[in-house]
Amino acid sequence: MRLAAVERFAAAPLPTPSEEIWRYSRIDRLDLDAFAPAACVTEIDAPREAASLIVDTEPELFADETPDVFAELNRAFMSPVVIRVPAGKIVADPIVVTHHIAGDGVAVFPRLVIDAGADSEVTVVERFVAGDGADDDRALVVPVLQVHAAQAARVKYLAINEVGINTWQIGNQQAVGERDSSTLLATVTLGGDYVRARTEARLSGKGGSTKQVALYFAGGTQMHDFRTIQDHDAPNTSSDLLFKGAVQDHAASVYTGLIRIRKHANGTTAFQTNRNLTLSEGAWAESVPNLDIETNDVKCSHASTVGPIDEEQRFYLESRGVRPEVAERLVVLGFFEEVISQLPAGSIADDLRVRVSNKLDLGSAASRQAVPA
Repeated sequence: MRLAAVERFAAAPLPTPSEEIWRYSRIDRLDLDAFAPAACVTEIDAPREAASLIVDTEPELFADETPDVFAELNRAFMSPVVIRVPAGKIVADPIVVTHHIAGDGVAVFPRLVIDAGADSEVTVVERFVAGDGADDDRALVVPVLQVHAAQAARVKYLAINEVGINTWQIGNQQAVGERDSSTLLATVTLGGDYVRARTEARLSGKGGSTKQVALYFAGGTQMHDFRTIQDHDAPNTSSDLLFKGAVQDHAASVYTGLIRIRKHANGTTAFQTNRNLTLSEGAWAESVPNLDIETNDVKCSHASTVGPIDEEQRFYLESRGVRPEVAERLVVLGFFEEVISQLPAGSIADDLRVRVSNKLDLGSAASRQAVPA
């Protein structure tokens, strides 16, 4: 299976920004020859009740799990973690899977599979972090996530990206929800040089629901790139998406999303919202929402905004004695709070607020240094 994936990768052309799904990306700057495959160092922190749910066997692959050549590379070199939750099992505390990215010029290929049985419940947090002293190392991370939620299963997933400043991450996420299931796919991206996630959430059973939320904050010359698909393949299903991002300095972000409602998906409700703050003149953000609706018995909407901080909010705070830099921090943290409050993060939420605040301070310091005395 691995050798066949390598052969398919070798025979396929690498993507370019001229392809719609890679539009606005930096993929033409990737030098694959600069990286060599390496084993992924993964740490798993699971509650005692969940220890038996984690297996290290080769995962059963989705039939359509290779949407691009990078997913093929993952299939060939993957380091899998499989979490199988039996029917009716409720895991109260989160399972935390942490990938440590260390070593200059390494390429790692973590794969996380969550297979939730009927009427089960589980929360999984997946962290991608720079190893000790490895923040400046050049690395390539190519993760794949696969989630299967059986009938009435409830799955919550959170990915937290804290990789080094010279790391490229190109990931694929796939989730399938059966009848009356619910899935939450959440993402927080703060690190990396270029970080991309393509997420496809498909509802294959009547009454299923899925939610996607993301917080991303890029500074310096970082680029954060998100492509999402909300695929309604059954009637009376619902999906909701809320992505909020900020860019400062000379950073960039891209969001393109598609709501797909198939002919037989009557009674569907689907919402898609992307909001972006540009905190510096040199930063830019692209937001491209799309709809593909094949039936008229639906309730559907999409919205996107790109712009600076609301001057009325800033003026309101400053008129009450709040210093300008503090006013900006309060507005940005308030902007992100709508996402943070929906994350299945528990005690991690406070740490995320601190990291966002610290990153905003770094951007402000860099702006002050750039101003001539």
